[in-house]
Amino acid sequence: MQASRQPALFVSHGGGPCFFMDDTRGPFRDMNKDSDTAQWFRDWFSAGGALKAYGKPSAILVISAHWEEDVPTIIDREDHELYYDYYGFPDATYELEWPAKGSPPLVSRVEELLETHELPLKKEKKRGLDHGVFIPLKLALPDADVPVTQLSLLSSLSAEEHVRLGLALRPLRDEGVLIIGSGQATHDLRGMDLAARPGDAAGPYAAFVEWLDATLINPEVSDEDRLAAIVEWEKRAPGARDAHPREEHLAPLFVIAGAAAAPREGELEGACREGGVGDDSMPEAKKVWDIGFLLGSMSLNSYLFP
Repeated sequence: MQASRQPALFVSHGGGPCFFMDDTRGPFRDMNKDSDTAQWFRDWFSAGGALKAYGKPSAILVISAHWEEDVPTIIDREDHELYYDYYGFPDATYELEWPAKGSPPLVSRVEELLETHELPLKKEKKRGLDHGVFIPLKLALPDADVPVTQLSLLSSLSAEEHVRLGLALRPLRDEGVLIIGSGQATHDLRGMDLAARPGDAAGPYAAFVEWLDATLINPEVSDEDRLAAIVEWEKRAPGARDAHPREEHLAPLFVIAGAAAAPREGELEGACREGGVGDDSMPEAKKVWDIGFLLGSMSLNSYLFP
């Protein structure tokens, strides 16, 4: 399972199957199949695309906002089905196909890494890939030519527990595995304004995204400070609970922040509180997608950690 070192990537996956819809006047008018964001996903591995420089990964591990379990749980299947976990959309969106293959070697490696760090892992053989996985990846890899699997969130939604999970997964990147956190930079459905113009944003949402940018892509912020800020996001970020009334769409970022850091050997426990990150700084992170705000409250910002 060897390939070039891969980044950790947090993506905002939009609303349901929006990037396969024709909606030009409704709430998904700026997130439809012809939108700039849909094209950005399609271009990931093309010249100039966000992931072109890294080459195709040997496998992909996705942590989606749409699956929570009491302990980390991984889909362990040779062939994936799709889980259409959205409601009230056009019939055609329930007929989407993406014949992705699973990766038994990746499942075994995740199990090994979590066991090393005294973290449990359950295996799930029936669940399909939810839309936080197959919508962006069907755009980026329409031929489904890279094996993929999905790892659940923890139902606790604890930032510290998810950072710790990400720290445990970090070696996968050196083994050619692309780790993707699929959520949303902001996710407040109650704050959506159908009359809002593209780019318009209410104060709390803009303030939260400004904090997110400053925390994630400021090269002067150390790994240790970055992880501490992520763990205390609710206290530190202005507009935190406006942007995320419930943090399931932010939690994949917690995992990615851990996977992007540089833990010292043997010092995973309490890393974000007790300095258990390496002296090597995180390579400079990049905001790889930003179209401002849609519907007054929705940011589709995406961030890459080399």
